Amino acid sequence: MINDATLPLHVEATEWKLPSSRKVAVICLILTETGLFSIFVAAYLFYLGKSLTGPFPRDVLELPVLSTICLLSSSVTVMLAERAFNRDRVGRFKLWWLVTIALAAFFLGATALEWRRLIYQKGLTISTNLFGTTYYSLVGLHASHVVVGLCLLSLVFVFSLGGYVTRMHRERIEMISWYWHFVDAVWVVVFIVVYVIGR
Repeated sequence: MINDATLPLHVEATEWKLPSSRKVAVICLILTETGLFSIFVAAYLFYLGKSLTGPFPRDVLELPVLSTICLLSSSVTVMLAERAFNRDRVGRFKLWWLVTIALAAFFLGATALEWRRLIYQKGLTISTNLFGTTYYSLVGLHASHVVVGLCLLSLVFVFSLGGYVTRMHRERIEMISWYWHFVDAVWVVVFIVVYVIGR
């Protein structure tokens, strides 16, 4: 039996807050980009093996192991940079942020060298065959996202050198970090689809 002594005297109302508009925007962006990449991956898989003329994936593709290691390592370094920023360790933040930029730049450079080899040595262009069209579309879409991420990372680094990145920018640093983790996660899918399944 319930009596007055067992009933709570008052219930504290917790104030509900709207989620951060930045976080909502980045989540929506990531979901939209996931849909876009899904379409490109599906197209690549659909047209896989349907090229009537060469070169074919097994003849020209080499596993980009080193560049993949660098890109995936950049997720670790950006996380370390964000952690250092949250702990007000500015020197460590700048160091890990710069390492992230260097790893991203290495990945893009390796992609450019791979494309140069495929175009000039192997004769594979976007108009050569279905494989060339889907390969450059999918890998190029990812590379364009790496370029955007690299620009954001570089801008933050330049501003941090001038002392313009402060505690009030914590959420912005976090959002760039989210975007970068997304770019790395997409590469895992692209790597498996193009360089493992596709060969």
